[in-house]
Amino acid sequence: MSAGGGAPLAGGVHGPGHLRALTAVVLDTLETAARARGGPLPAGGPDEVARRTTALAAPVLPEEGIGAEAALADLVRAVAEGAADPADPACVAHLHCPPLAVAAAAELAGAALNPSMDSWDQAPAAGVIEELTTAALARLVHPEAPAPDALITSGGTESNLVALLLARERAAAGERPLRVVTGANAHHSVHRAAWMLGLPAPTVVACHDGRIDPAALDRTLAGLGGGPVLVVATAGTTDEGRIDPLPEIARIAERYGVELHVDAAYGGPLLFSERLAPRLAGLDRAVSVTLDLHKLGWQPVAAGVLAVADTALLAPLSLRADYLNADDDTEAGLPDLLGRSVRTTRRPDALKMAVTFRALGRRGLSELVEHCVRTAEEFGRAVDARPALRRRPGAIGISTVLFRPVVADEREPEAGDAVVAEVRRTLLMDGRAVLGRAVAEDGDGRRRLWLKATLLHPAAASADLLPLLDLVTEAAERAAVAAEDADSLPAAGGTGAPATERLSP
Repeated sequence: MSAGGGAPLAGGVHGPGHLRALTAVVLDTLETAARARGGPLPAGGPDEVARRTTALAAPVLPEEGIGAEAALADLVRAVAEGAADPADPACVAHLHCPPLAVAAAAELAGAALNPSMDSWDQAPAAGVIEELTTAALARLVHPEAPAPDALITSGGTESNLVALLLARERAAAGERPLRVVTGANAHHSVHRAAWMLGLPAPTVVACHDGRIDPAALDRTLAGLGGGPVLVVATAGTTDEGRIDPLPEIARIAERYGVELHVDAAYGGPLLFSERLAPRLAGLDRAVSVTLDLHKLGWQPVAAGVLAVADTALLAPLSLRADYLNADDDTEAGLPDLLGRSVRTTRRPDALKMAVTFRALGRRGLSELVEHCVRTAEEFGRAVDARPALRRRPGAIGISTVLFRPVVADEREPEAGDAVVAEVRRTLLMDGRAVLGRAVAEDGDGRRRLWLKATLLHPAAASADLLPLLDLVTEAAERAAVAAEDADSLPAAGGTGAPATERLSP
């Protein structure tokens, strides 16, 4: 025991005492660093952040250690001062949520105990908690199914990969390979999964207003001429928060005798709300559904789920490894979760989900989801009330608002998009706001570049977001003036170079 005396463990009887002292260093440093950063992300851009981080963190592997407290203080300071903090109301670029404190605390417990979810002798109770959690989520997604089930994954990308893997295996007995049909609005992970699994490139169906066009889907399926097909729809697109017309898509899939998978990584938590769940009508008709609770679920990364309509659909994942689930151990009553993932060693990610669910209940989760949706609607109205800003026409998708400065519309299309891109980068470099970007169809049918605000903060009010609109307006005015000044300057050789050569999106 003495050999490890200088490196105390996190578990056991004495571990909590060691952790208490070290977590005090972490928490104090997090608070101090957040105040020092003074905004949603550090100012100065990539080079400056890299310089400051390296000064605190290097060398990462010194010949002699500097001690636990000093290492924590330096590196936690580096990562916190240099963080893009989703808990700041001005950090709204991505489906990247601020985690709840209760979920982060549960994550600490899981890290200290360090169970691996593949066998009972590594995770006796954690395995039970995972089974309880997946059973609850499976029933949430497929409430009428006789034997629904769910898996814990690392996120939406893995969930989509496993969904396509299971569909490929179901189709393996046929003469033709599985073909995937998805919308132009689908997440890139669908295409990557098909590539990884050796499947033909997905057939892409046209979208209207960011959603799959059912008539186009019908024509596509009619033209495929049979064979196994998996239609992949989306409930909450990354760029716009759009939900495909699931009831119509399900009816078309059923008519052609093909299966439906829904990527609801973003929109799935609408199921917690009785008021918002009807937006996902038809979801329960999918053979499999992706959820991702580190988006609209306020969990630390990773917190993915794949729900299936019938537990028998998971059979292709079954695996025997004598050291983990020998036949005689199974016959003797030792359970295992090895066949519940494509991974072997897995973190107890269900623990933080279960703690959050039990702490808040479905009603509490519903209130958080409804708050984000309501805040997005209020934010959209605030954009509409600003003469200097213009919101993308149409309904707001879940909690995503697309908008752009009017000064961008006063320029040629490419130059206008360049102004939008410059506004975003200026605010990033200044450390004042983290806005996303999305190319989406405008009211005139032209695709334009928009600023994207994805509102996942469960406590921020619309009033907390109004300064963001002031920042955008100010930055847009400066970008437009800079672009005009650049246009007026002669390039080498005496001719004016196009603005788009100097200010690209």
